[in-house]
Amino acid sequence: MGRSSYAVRLRWLNYPEHDHDHDAQTPVSVFVTEKGWFQARMVGITGPFSISSWFFGIKEHNITAPVVLDWAVPWPLQLQGPGGGWTCSSGDATGGLCRSSNSYCVDEASSNSTRKGYVCKCQIGYQGNPYIRGGCQDIDECRLPGKCYGSCTNTPGGYLCRCPRGTQGDAYKRNGCSYSVGLSMVLGISSAGGLLLLVLGVVFLKQKFEAQRKKNLRQRCFNQNRGRLLIQMLSQRADIAERMIITLDEIEKATKNFDRARELGGGGHGTVYKGILSSHHVVAIKRSKIIIKREINEFINEVAILSQVNHRNIVKLIGCCLETEVPLLVYEFISNGTLYSHLHVSNGISISWDYRLRIAVQTARALAYLHSSISVPIFHRDIKSSNILLDDNLTAKLTDFGASRFIPVDQTGVNTVVQGTLGYLDPMYYCTGHFSDKSDVYSFGVLLIELLTRRKPASYRSLEGFGLVKQFCNLLLEGNLSHVLDSQVVDEGAEKWMMLPNWQHNA
Repeated sequence: MGRSSYAVRLRWLNYPEHDHDHDAQTPVSVFVTEKGWFQARMVGITGPFSISSWFFGIKEHNITAPVVLDWAVPWPLQLQGPGGGWTCSSGDATGGLCRSSNSYCVDEASSNSTRKGYVCKCQIGYQGNPYIRGGCQDIDECRLPGKCYGSCTNTPGGYLCRCPRGTQGDAYKRNGCSYSVGLSMVLGISSAGGLLLLVLGVVFLKQKFEAQRKKNLRQRCFNQNRGRLLIQMLSQRADIAERMIITLDEIEKATKNFDRARELGGGGHGTVYKGILSSHHVVAIKRSKIIIKREINEFINEVAILSQVNHRNIVKLIGCCLETEVPLLVYEFISNGTLYSHLHVSNGISISWDYRLRIAVQTARALAYLHSSISVPIFHRDIKSSNILLDDNLTAKLTDFGASRFIPVDQTGVNTVVQGTLGYLDPMYYCTGHFSDKSDVYSFGVLLIELLTRRKPASYRSLEGFGLVKQFCNLLLEGNLSHVLDSQVVDEGAEKWMMLPNWQHNA
């Protein structure tokens, strides 16, 4: 970065540094690619000859390499500042490439960038293309949700928001405008029953102040829990945004103020309650014990993803509540627990082989939907048995999208901090931090092994010290899978085999 061209010189390493007679004989090709791509492609390839044959076979096998273009407009010589440094011209909007009258230039060299030059941006309150005349158009903020809860007037580059006539307060906040009670109190005190009205007024004001305090507290929690960010993420679907945000009053009514009798279960991270909304929907309400900034971002991410997902094998998100110190998620109620709890039972009898096959197929359909059937693919990033819920008919429902990510259709993966559950993690993702749809498929493969063996991938260790996946692969190569398969699977499989006709045995 910061250069327009490169020169590459190669020489043999096994000759003295001053001996260049053999350099011309170097059979080499050179190509430019994104940093880290070559190392990722070379994982698992050993030996100089295999590396060389793979490298020179790139063109033959039509392998493409990603390249990142980072650019800026170079500064004209006449804009060179005192001392030889480049400066962003304040008059560029009329004389340079920033053609729109509502645009400005940004000096990339002064913003911790390796680029030398400048880029154009629209001014605050405008959007569009700053490189053409009239390209930056005024944003009508009054049409955007969550901007104003009173009387809104759009202005060039901004907007005005006022409370309606007869009210006062902050129109930029939800329910921020309220009617004034001062005049009614004065009239009441001056009347014959002024004393009584004064007492009632004090009670009323106390209740109002208390209600206002609760309202302000809930609004503060709403802002801390990134409520405006969620509204912005869902702004293209206003109907979804209005339905997704549920008030605390509704949640408290649904759970009888979080009655302990409504608890479905919980753990170190929080508690799940059963509730009935005013719409008569039976729901499960997830209430975490603590929350940190990173988890709030995961929470907003989960809401944004699940609000746009509609599949019979993916748990449906009803909405969320942001008015508490710790945000709440409201799901459809799934009555029969997790696949993990059904597999790893203490009495030795688990769900049948037929049901396990059906659950595997349903989970695969849910993954295929997330990867291929929606406009912007979603990578789940934490496929495991405890994230698959079962209803009364043992129908699988994939859940827990806190670590999931949207992936643009022109990308095949994402580089991110490694997240997930040990035992299910794709080794390539664990080593490189590059997550793709294949990483989800790997975790799904581990889930299939768990269905076959009823062993816990996160904690299993063989006598040789191997994990579950390594042990399963070794036994598969040796033809000794019976040593690790669940006895129930073996018995039910043998019973079904005996029921087949002889011609199917031969087939």
